[in-house]
Amino acid sequence: MKKEKVIVGLSGGVDSSVTLLLLKQQGYDVEAFFMRNWDSTLNNDVLGNNDDSEICSQEVDYADAKKVADQLGVKLHRVDFIKEYWDFVFKHFVDEYAKGRTPNPDILCNKHIKFEQFLNYAVEKLGADYIATGHYAGVRFNEKTKEYELLKGKDHTKDQSYFLSELNQKQLSKTLFPLYELPKTEIREIARKFNIATSDKPDSTGICFIGERNFTKFLQNYIPNQPGDIFDISTNKKIGTHIGVMYYTIGQRKGLNLGGQSEPYYVADKDIEKKILYVSPTSDEKYLYSNECESENFNWIVNPKNYFSNDVFKCTAKFRYRQIDVNVTVYIKGKDIKVVLDEKTRALTPGQEVVLYHNEICLGGGVIK
Repeated sequence: MKKEKVIVGLSGGVDSSVTLLLLKQQGYDVEAFFMRNWDSTLNNDVLGNNDDSEICSQEVDYADAKKVADQLGVKLHRVDFIKEYWDFVFKHFVDEYAKGRTPNPDILCNKHIKFEQFLNYAVEKLGADYIATGHYAGVRFNEKTKEYELLKGKDHTKDQSYFLSELNQKQLSKTLFPLYELPKTEIREIARKFNIATSDKPDSTGICFIGERNFTKFLQNYIPNQPGDIFDISTNKKIGTHIGVMYYTIGQRKGLNLGGQSEPYYVADKDIEKKILYVSPTSDEKYLYSNECESENFNWIVNPKNYFSNDVFKCTAKFRYRQIDVNVTVYIKGKDIKVVLDEKTRALTPGQEVVLYHNEICLGGGVIK
């Protein structure tokens, strides 16, 4: 009987390394795949690039992935998706910031690169039956509804279903998540037990596939400075100036350069057209709380009619990664939804993702309008 072939997205981190190890132990025909999606020279990544080492972090990751693949006796493919990443992820990312919104690059990256470009390449060119990644999430086929369900990772402190909320049925049908039931501590233990080269490597941070950057300076590579005034939203008095409204996010406290004030301030609102940044003292957070939001073209991973009897129903939601689920009422309006919260929640930010859950099942996600 022919073994099922799985291509593992190997990033050079411990999670994907253990994913590769586990699938090999389970008897699959396993190969590894390293994606290179960013070229600093080609993409004019000059300002804000803190990587002054002789070898860029991306090449360090590739070297680590190669060590792990060699150690496990697995073939490693290296493929560039630099143009695709720019066209489908980064261009949208910059456009959203220019409009004053705060996009989530990890969700875009999963939707367009890992589970589209990588998946298609693995199936069409490498003959894969499945791809696999080191995400803390699960997938199962529901025999009753005849649909694939995306599940929260059992380790709720690491659950990454939020970042996978824009996936579809086809993508889930071709994906394995071997870390579904494992806590992060056990991943490290497994890696150390088998002397995996990445066992003690710190988790990656920063922008998906780009890495750590001085974010304001980094954005200035792609969005020119547009100076304006900072107003106290309560008194409507000017209290400072800024270099560009789009560089700030709702709720941000650091980097406002508002010296001489009696207390710290946070970003309360933005007016892109008038180039005004509205701030409020941290002692008054009322401007950060909302009780409803809307999302256009919501991505339903599963058909909600399989779980709820009509277009108005109660479930839970997350509005940012690692947030505790909040109780909401959802109103479906064609392709759009309105989400009303049982209690006001802090920092519902346009451009971020609202993700709905029915117990452990991720129903889908959409950008907050």
